[in-house]
Amino acid sequence: MTKMLVLEFKVRAKKEQFAAIDEAIRTAQFIRNKCLRYWMDNKGVGKYDLNKYCRTLAQDFKFAEELNSQARQASAERAWSAIRRFFDNCKQKVPGKKGYPKFKKNGRSVEYKTTGWKLDLETRKAITFTDKKQIGRVRLVGTYDLHFYQVEQIKRVRLVSRADGYYCQFLIAVDVKIESEPTHNAIGLDVALTAFYTDDQGNKVENPRFLRKGEAQLKKLQKRLSRKQKGSTNRKKARQRLAKCHLKISRQRKDFAVKLARCVIQSNDVIAYEDLRIKNLVKNRCLAKSISDAAWYQFRVWLEYLGKKYGKITIAVAPNYTSQNCSNCGETVKKSLSTRTHICRCGCVLDRDENAAKNILKKGWDTAGHTVIRLSKKSQNACGEDTSTLVGSVLSKQVTSEKQESSPILRSN
Repeated sequence: MTKMLVLEFKVRAKKEQFAAIDEAIRTAQFIRNKCLRYWMDNKGVGKYDLNKYCRTLAQDFKFAEELNSQARQASAERAWSAIRRFFDNCKQKVPGKKGYPKFKKNGRSVEYKTTGWKLDLETRKAITFTDKKQIGRVRLVGTYDLHFYQVEQIKRVRLVSRADGYYCQFLIAVDVKIESEPTHNAIGLDVALTAFYTDDQGNKVENPRFLRKGEAQLKKLQKRLSRKQKGSTNRKKARQRLAKCHLKISRQRKDFAVKLARCVIQSNDVIAYEDLRIKNLVKNRCLAKSISDAAWYQFRVWLEYLGKKYGKITIAVAPNYTSQNCSNCGETVKKSLSTRTHICRCGCVLDRDENAAKNILKKGWDTAGHTVIRLSKKSQNACGEDTSTLVGSVLSKQVTSEKQESSPILRSN
């Protein structure tokens, strides 16, 4: 199973080179926006028409001609990706806004394909950009070792601008499949705000609440920013400090999601979780900040990606009545959100979230080998491949032909 592996390095360069990188990023944003305008003004424009339009832009604008030709095409492909996503949402009748493509105001990256750059083959710790933007040779700082991969495997190179500096990303085509021994375990996960998730055995993982913990620092930096004069150097520095604080919180959240998802995947063969609509949940103005801070969807994305990587089965089940139904007898016991204990006439007394996790796992087992539950468009994992069970698919097909399970997964009572 060949997928794209992303390796990221910090860029060390001179001030003039950083200015050249910013110019390349602005040029890529300009080409994307011009392609989007070309699509709006001309009916029936397709992906290849946008690629041809890049040549016209290079002839009309000198700064566009200075950017590598394949980098211009990559910018046009970004515009087409937004257009295609809009059309897909319209065809699938996604409720609410369909995501009409918008012009970008602050671009943060430029992408090169297989030309326009040259990697230092001896050290693999430097790269030279050969187009007319005059970025030149920059050093790469990081713990990854590019000696493990052939240059032909590097399909794309990105330069990314962030609050704490510039980064170079290498997109490498590799086989990400990892052989793992079956654990014969299955788990149902119910995500919440009090605990990040509760499994069907009653085990809870604490919600880290990174945004809430860093909120005082954010308010202080935001207050300092508001007092600076617009256009001044001090305001620019204050904005930089605020952006770094936001970046730290987002990195903490991602690190937590990745490590927890890997732990769950390596410990279980079947993982069932709710197919939540985060877009609808954040409409609750009282809980929107806490829901966004929990980053449930990011956790799910990594579950699906790592599930595919390790050959495990991930099942997204419908969240209907998972908290209301009794996991022991199936009877519906209506309760408000403030009621945290499930008490049924059959004598079953459980924590509300544990009861929901048991119902989620039961729904996952009912899904196994049959048609699935999800009623919307296909979702993709971090690699861009479907892993969670979807409408009309069969669960057994999720494990690819490269690795069939050596023994059946035992269902625990």
